[in-house]
Parts: sequence; structure tokens; C-alpha cells
Amino acid sequence: MPTPPLAGGPTGPAALRPLIDTVLTALHDGATLRGGPLPAGGPDTVTPRTRTATHPLIPDHGTGPHHALRNLVTALAAGAADPAHPHCAAHLHTPPLALAAAADLAASALNPSMDSWDQAPAASALEADLTTALAAEIYPHTPSPDAVITTGGTEANQLALLLARERHGPVQTICGTNVHHSVTRAAWLLGLPEPVAVPAPTGTLDLAALDEALTELHRPLLVVATAGTTDTGEIDPLDAIADLCATHGAELHIDAAYGGPLLFSPTHRTLLHGLDRAHSVTLDLHKLGWQPASAGLLAVPERHHLTPLHHHAPYLNADDDTEAGLPDLLGRSLRTTRRPDALKIAVTLQALGRTGLAELIDRTLATAHHLADLVTKNPTLDLYDRPTISTVLLRPTGADDHTVATVRRTLLQRGHAVLGRAHAEGRLWLKATLLNPHTTPQDLQTLLDLITDTTADLITDTTADLITGTTADLITGTTDLPAGTTDLPGTVPAPAGTTTDLLTQPPATPTATHPTPHPTESDTPR
Repeated sequence: MPTPPLAGGPTGPAALRPLIDTVLTALHDGATLRGGPLPAGGPDTVTPRTRTATHPLIPDHGTGPHHALRNLVTALAAGAADPAHPHCAAHLHTPPLALAAAADLAASALNPSMDSWDQAPAASALEADLTTALAAEIYPHTPSPDAVITTGGTEANQLALLLARERHGPVQTICGTNVHHSVTRAAWLLGLPEPVAVPAPTGTLDLAALDEALTELHRPLLVVATAGTTDTGEIDPLDAIADLCATHGAELHIDAAYGGPLLFSPTHRTLLHGLDRAHSVTLDLHKLGWQPASAGLLAVPERHHLTPLHHHAPYLNADDDTEAGLPDLLGRSLRTTRRPDALKIAVTLQALGRTGLAELIDRTLATAHHLADLVTKNPTLDLYDRPTISTVLLRPTGADDHTVATVRRTLLQRGHAVLGRAHAEGRLWLKATLLNPHTTPQDLQTLLDLITDTTADLITDTTADLITGTTADLITGTTDLPAGTTDLPGTVPAPAGTTTDLLTQPPATPTATHPTPHPTESDTPR
């Protein structure tokens, strides 16, 4: 076998072009085979099918580049949960823009490593300019804001706690019960005290409870607020939290991994009022920024706040090299080797501009509100609340939590839809996290039809199983039913021992029992 060609250098593009064509064909073929948002059958079907298609992964003799690409990429695409499908809406897992993915290909081909200037001359300059520009969006009134690129919100939150620890020692973190799990994990990794959890009974951090916690605690304090929770997408009252932090001498970190890009929308940026008062901010553009993962940032109001990240390794940032003018990149991350993720972000921002990105954001949020409208008009579905960003919680009317969970898993098993799950107001809800700006009203209606049809199927199956069981009891002469067995969605309740009613009466139509309405954005101080 001849020596395989490289991706870089003058001959790299010619070597890549036919391989890219093979990849694109395989992506198309895999999506066609899948035929929906994810493959049907669940893990018991997908895992053996994938293993059969890709075996052996390490053959004695290679199959050649085109065969390997065609085989594995087709298998991966056929078995993917594709966020570009309008019914794949479970998580903060965005469908990346084609131009961002294309830029990522260039980054992979050139392969700059962002740990020393001599590995990434242009990429280091681009990253420095991009992080400064994005930090200025968050902190427009400070003279020297800056940011570092991270693998996502988890790493950014960990860096925020690390920097607070380096400033103040074993800082005590205070956060709402709505905070991202990475904050607790970061405190554990850094040897900090376990965070003090403040109630968030309406989905956002309770200000009175925060005030009380800040009053009672007497060590250096770091409050973590959230601009876009992962369960409901709600935004804490940032400005009021910043006021309390100022009053009590606490620092403030805001996890805006989800909601941060709202800054680019003149229509929605007011939701982030107070963001610039934080000592650090997490931003994640592989969520509401449509970037391939990863594309996170941690921003600070002053560049010198990042000084504790400095690290010295003579083979990467020797003192005499630095004194001679070579930029020192090790202080830009806790990682050593890392990809030039700035490129795809910069390409996207330059291609779309402020107005183009704002249009994508506004369209996506409008889609979420349209879904909420459709749920409200459907008597068989309950809506948790109007969406703050693009997360919509809903559930079949009258269903218990077990039924809600089963509906979600059934949709996954059938390959029809990928929905998330969230607990709110003491109940389990289906979660639709809408991040696809190409989703149409018809896509949304079809998604709701899938939910209601699946719920009806489950009720029918449950009723049929119950009737089958009670018929067998009649034949054997045991007619008493265990207490509670008839309290199922879509069945007529009957006292224990009454079997004939189940056999002669049709299932009752579930009565709409909407929960007490959750406060809407207009009713709740933000």
C-alpha cells in the first residue's frame, strides 16, 4: 500500500477532494437509511447493527481509504441522533451550520496546536482577536476585557471557580438549585467546599433566600447565577443578584452557556440585563451559536484576571522566546494541545454578521413560542410555561410521570422523535429544546401528533392488557381486581371486584386538568 497522502501542504487539497466527496455521499446514504431523527430499535438493535457494519475495526490488511470512509461514515450516520432533524430536540445539542463545519475541516487539515506560537502563528493571532471581540460584547464598558476558549460550559465554569479560588482561597460557592451540575463537580475537583444550594421554586434563583444565605455566610463568597437553565431555559434575575452580591461583598459568576448569544439579538438581549456586572461569564456557541462542538468561552472584564492561568514549560514558552516577542499561549487554557476552535466561530460571525446571527436567534425563539401556542390549543396536552429562550416543556393531560417517561422512551424506540425530560413543579415533563432555525410549523404539529398518538397507543395497550387479564380472571373465577388497577389514563374507574364495567364501557376521554399556570415572563420579575 502506498504511503497515504497528508491533508496539509500544497498537495493536501487535491488529496482531500475525492475523500470529501466519499464522505458526503456516505453522510447522505446513512441519513437515507436512518430515515428519521434517530434509528429505530433502541440500543439492542443499533449496537449490534453498528458493530456488524464496522467489524473488524483493526483488520490485518487495510480496506483502503474510500471503503473505510464509506463504511464507517455510513454506519455512523445511519445510527446517529441527528440534531438537524426537526424532531431531534432533546438537548442543547445544536445542528451546526454548514459553513462552520467547513471551517472545522480547514482547522483539522491545518491542525494548528494552540499551545505555542511556533505551532499556530496565524491561528494564535486570530484567537486573540476573536476572544477580545467576544469579551467586549459581554463587557462593553471595561477597557480590557478578555476571554479564553474552552471545550464548553463545564470547563468554563470550572475555570471560573478556579480563578475565584486563586483570588480568595477556598471560596464558598452559592448557587440556585437550578444551576448546572458542572458547578458542583467543579467545586469537588478544586477541593472547594460543597456549594450552598439556594431554592429556585419558580425555576429561577430565589432572591430572598440568596440574601439570607449571603447574610449568614462569612467566608469569601462566589454566587453562580444562570442565564438559561438546562431544564426550562429560564434566566435568573441577573441585575438583582448582582445588587445582592455588591451589598454583601460577594463575587458573581454567570453561567450563560445557553442564553449568552442572546446578546447578538436587539430583540432579546434585554433578558441578559446585568450580565456585564459579573466577575466572569460562561458562553457556549455550540448551543445557540450553531457551531460544531466544541466552542465554549470564559470571559472576564479585565485581562489580568486570567493571569493565574499562566504556566511555564521551557520547551513551549521559554523566557528568552517570550522576551523576544513570541506570544505565550500556555496561559490561554489549562489544556496543552488544543484545536483552533476560534476559526469556525470567526468564519460564522464574519459570514453572518450581527444581523444574520440575530435573525437566526430570533427565528429560533419564535419557533419555540409557536410550539407553545400549539400546545396551549391542544386539549390533550399541558404546557409548563411560555419559553424564556427556546425550551418548551409539555406533557399529556392527565398522565402520570410513568406515562410521560414511557412516551419519551417509546418515541426513541420507534425512531420517531428525540425529546428530553425535565422535572418542574414536582412533575415530569417532556422537554423540546428547539435549536433548529429551519424547523417549520408543520414540523412542530407533526411532533405534537407523534406525542399524542403515542400516548393514545400506550393507553390502548394498557387497557387491552387489563381487559385480557380480567377476562382470564373471569374464566378462572377470580374477579376481584387489586385496588388501584383501574386508575389508569383512559379507563373508567371501577371499584375492586367490578370487572363487567371494564368490558362493556368504552374508555372515557381524559379530562383536561391543566396545572396551575406557571408565572409567565410578564408576571415574573427578571
